[in-house]
Amino acid sequence: MTLPSGVLSVGELARLVPVREQRFLLGIAGPPGAGKSTLAQRLCDELVEAGRPAVVAPMDGYHLRNEVLRSRNALARKGEPDTFDAAGFVADLRLLRETPVGSPVPWPLFDRAIDEPTDAGVVVCEERIVIIEGNYLLLTDAQAPGWANVRGLLDQCWYLDAPLEVLTQRLLHRHTVGGRTPDEASVKVNDSDLRNADLIAASRNRADHVLTAEGTGFRVH
Repeated sequence: MTLPSGVLSVGELARLVPVREQRFLLGIAGPPGAGKSTLAQRLCDELVEAGRPAVVAPMDGYHLRNEVLRSRNALARKGEPDTFDAAGFVADLRLLRETPVGSPVPWPLFDRAIDEPTDAGVVVCEERIVIIEGNYLLLTDAQAPGWANVRGLLDQCWYLDAPLEVLTQRLLHRHTVGGRTPDEASVKVNDSDLRNADLIAASRNRADHVLTAEGTGFRVH
């Protein structure tokens, strides 16, 4: 899948996803707050509207449960690479690749209301296009152990970028809406989220294309 340079609408991006008999796994990677989940859902909606069954399968459903993170004294670092079940994520990606279209594959989602994953939040079955979105799709084992096999299981992976100030404001808003005080949100953003963003940015060279939002579309680099 080759994307032309310039600014493309979401509809134009969706039309560039190839038609295949087997499943096509499209990754959307990038730092927290870049807008990955929004882009993934908009792409999915465009594909479905065009009669091409698609589904979003986020990485966030592989967060380790809070009780596990507490036992590891890692709850304050929730969202960092080692606070996910990377092995389970890789195993389920492989299952998506190997399972014939029409056979169900359960996929967990993350419920922000309870701050926990939910088993089989979505079931992939007839969909030939699965959009995988998450922070760490492009990491190598040198950056964070357990993630290196993800890239090879994706047919394509795009990196969605955003300016630091945009990421910061979005993340502060996310955390305060989620119940943190402004001071707590600031600590979380500066001590964890933006450090993660630096790690993720170091993996962008493994992406097939880098996108940035521009007006109502996305500039392809």
